[in-house]
Amino acid sequence: MISSKKMDRISNLPEALISHILSFLPTEESALTSVLSKKWRYLFADRPNLDFDGSGIRSHPDTCEWEMADTLRVFTRFVDRVLVLQGNSTLDDFSLKCGHGVDPVCVTNWILNVLERGVSDLDLHFNLVGVCLPSEVFMGKSLVRLRIESQNVIPMDVEDVFLPKLETLYLNKVMLGNCGDCFEKVTSGCHVLEELVLINVYSDFWNRSVSSKTLKRLILSCIDYDKNPDSVSFDTPNVVFLEYYDYVAGKYPKVKFNSLVEASIDLAMTSEQHGLSSYEHLVGDVTDFLVGIRNVQTLNISANTLEVLTFCCDHIPVFHNMIGLTIQTRKSGWESLPALFKKCPNLETLVFDGLSHTFTVKCMDVDGCLCKFSGEVPTCLSSSPVKVLKILRFGDSGVEKETDLIKHFLETMPQLEQLMIYYDTLFDDSVIELSSELKSFPTKASPSCEIQVIFGDPSS
Repeated sequence: MISSKKMDRISNLPEALISHILSFLPTEESALTSVLSKKWRYLFADRPNLDFDGSGIRSHPDTCEWEMADTLRVFTRFVDRVLVLQGNSTLDDFSLKCGHGVDPVCVTNWILNVLERGVSDLDLHFNLVGVCLPSEVFMGKSLVRLRIESQNVIPMDVEDVFLPKLETLYLNKVMLGNCGDCFEKVTSGCHVLEELVLINVYSDFWNRSVSSKTLKRLILSCIDYDKNPDSVSFDTPNVVFLEYYDYVAGKYPKVKFNSLVEASIDLAMTSEQHGLSSYEHLVGDVTDFLVGIRNVQTLNISANTLEVLTFCCDHIPVFHNMIGLTIQTRKSGWESLPALFKKCPNLETLVFDGLSHTFTVKCMDVDGCLCKFSGEVPTCLSSSPVKVLKILRFGDSGVEKETDLIKHFLETMPQLEQLMIYYDTLFDDSVIELSSELKSFPTKASPSCEIQVIFGDPSS
């Protein structure tokens, strides 16, 4: 019989290697190894990465208050103990998730501890009230990645920002002090920042600007209050990827996206603008913003943005570099699409995320819509350079209605080489019938167009 000592090969490994192996486990699980032997007692703490998850500590209808409090005390003591065991050793990654009941003072002390030890990756998730993050977070000279996410808006003091090594910054539901436009202050203190994500981040709501020469990826979401900001500016010449969700601004003094490759835009009108909208006069103007992103190669626009292009745009600039365009539709008009298509002379791939279309008075004009109500072929379709047409979520607005629209595209788009339709239906026969009907359609503008009807949803 082989003795247990001979079988325990892991314990014979060097302590540094054991600690490295344990670093791949969650901190709480690796701590369970401390009961194996005296050698293992503190090895779990000798690791360069720590993750603590107290977000699951919540009261249950059958849980007494003292049991809940005891669980919180155990979690707090565990975090304290691990940090004490590590002493002043260098820490690479620190992840902390806290739910209701965790003492905000303890949270602050834990964050200060890891900042003093030169943490490079700091990941904070909160679902508690009363916590105010220390200003030292924005003075972390060693930070390379910083992520702060909260269920409730948490305040932060950004009087001084100095993050010389920070490459990635992610903030969700954070109040950045009361010092005017904190967006620009934050970016100016991050000298090598490459990725910036700001979701419902509050500072000066009325005026905001993002300025960075090093930034390559930007996600900015400000859809929260039903109000138009006064001014929005972007001085980000090297951004290649952009996601932007906002209400139409009063003005766009500077929009600089010289290197933009891919963008997703969701610009919306406020309820007040909807009430005032008409074809006679604009209720806003996003022209300067569109001019700033005109170098984009692949563009995704929301149904909100379609409305904005109709009622809040003086003119659409030419998108010479655009080869891919995705359009999200809903029950609204397509009045802005003819003008947009005409300004995309090199468009190769067109994607409709749904074919929801509502009749408007503009449908009666030959170039007022894409539909065939006018009885004439819209010039934006007859001269279309599009080679690939994709239809997502086919049938959501009625199979017969959408089939007629697709036939209209087939008989009017002369360069079409491929049509792909994603049909999420319960019946396989429906897919086969649609495919047969379209393939036998006699009046295709491009007879060589390959037609595919694909079962399912490409996003699932």
